[in-house]
Amino acid sequence: MIRNRSRRLITAAMALAVASFVTGCSSPAASPSAARANTPQTLPVTAATVVRQDLPMYLTGLGSVSAYYTVSVKSRVDGQLVEVKFKEGEFVKQGELLAVIDPRPYQVQFEQAQATLFKDQASLRDAQLNYQRYKGLLENSGAMSQQQVDTQQATVEQFQGAVKTDEAQVDNAKLNLSYCHITAPVSGRIGIRLVDPGNIVHAADANPMLVITQLQPIAVLFTLPEDQLQTVAQHMRGSALQVDAYSRDDQTKLATGKLLTIDNQIDQTTGTGRLKAVFDNKGNELWPNQFVNVHLLLEIEKNATVIPSAAVQRGPQGNYVFVVKPDKTVEIRSVNVATTQGGLSQIASGLSASEIVVTDGQDKLQAGSRVLPHMQTAPATAGGENQTTAPVRAPAKLNAPYPGSGRNQQDRNGPQAGGAPKQGTASR
Repeated sequence: MIRNRSRRLITAAMALAVASFVTGCSSPAASPSAARANTPQTLPVTAATVVRQDLPMYLTGLGSVSAYYTVSVKSRVDGQLVEVKFKEGEFVKQGELLAVIDPRPYQVQFEQAQATLFKDQASLRDAQLNYQRYKGLLENSGAMSQQQVDTQQATVEQFQGAVKTDEAQVDNAKLNLSYCHITAPVSGRIGIRLVDPGNIVHAADANPMLVITQLQPIAVLFTLPEDQLQTVAQHMRGSALQVDAYSRDDQTKLATGKLLTIDNQIDQTTGTGRLKAVFDNKGNELWPNQFVNVHLLLEIEKNATVIPSAAVQRGPQGNYVFVVKPDKTVEIRSVNVATTQGGLSQIASGLSASEIVVTDGQDKLQAGSRVLPHMQTAPATAGGENQTTAPVRAPAKLNAPYPGSGRNQQDRNGPQAGGAPKQGTASR
């Protein structure tokens, strides 16, 4: 019994020693993992510098291009089209000869009218001579009665009326003869020829022979909400407002013009008003019925504090941004956004020039997070120098996520309790 008990004690002591040895060996291996867990993780983010620059203020609308003048050229006389002097797609000047209708029938009518006029003029001269003769006989010898004199005077007046009618017929025949030579009523570009030479054309034809559209200058009709019309009218009193026309995808600037006028009524069905702008269109960038995006420049905010709109986060307490401090950690700061324009936000208060804000990767940040900022390109300056390659876009919706930012729902939830947003779960 004593011997068996001794063996059990020895076995228990050896087991306890082995367990202590294993615990002592495994404890140093766990220490590095715990140390790494306590080390702050550096998160890569995209950042931008707060700048002070001129910020253009635009109103945007949808519009369509309209020819300044559109003329459907028709024949004003009946006849055979014998000659076409233009080429399809050609630019013509006002008064330039376009087509010729067979003038021979109208030349004959003109000559007939002239002949009738000459005949009636001769009869008028004879009647006038007889009237003077009858009148002299009545006054000198009484050999002619007063009735005969009055009758001859009436004959003279009848021939005078006939001569005037003949003169009108000559003018009408001359006018019809001139209509045989069709000239351009305005300067512009000719479209597709609609009638070929050899066809008989009539003044009553429903379809024109050709259509001329004036492209230089050219007009753009676009709409704006009725609430913005008063602001536009106020700015028009100072000077002509600049209007930029952009392509259908709103990426390429096509032309720059001036606002001409605002329509005199509002469309009740849409709550919008129509505006008309005029463009020189020297390079023929705009074509009639083309769809365009219109950017109307109201004014330029001088020396505004500007950041990319992607930096602005929104929450129940308002707008805020992540500011990168000199030690590469971030802090949450509330800001007051004055306006948003074309991917840029004007900050009224909360930021100073040269500070750095995070523009992408905010979903992984909280107050005090350590970051590795990658600086993005500085915002484009106002004035339109680079608008062809980097045009100012339409004002972004306040709740729309910035393209490519990958922000999740927490951006709309704002800072959590304690002033910092929750740690995001999406990986970058």
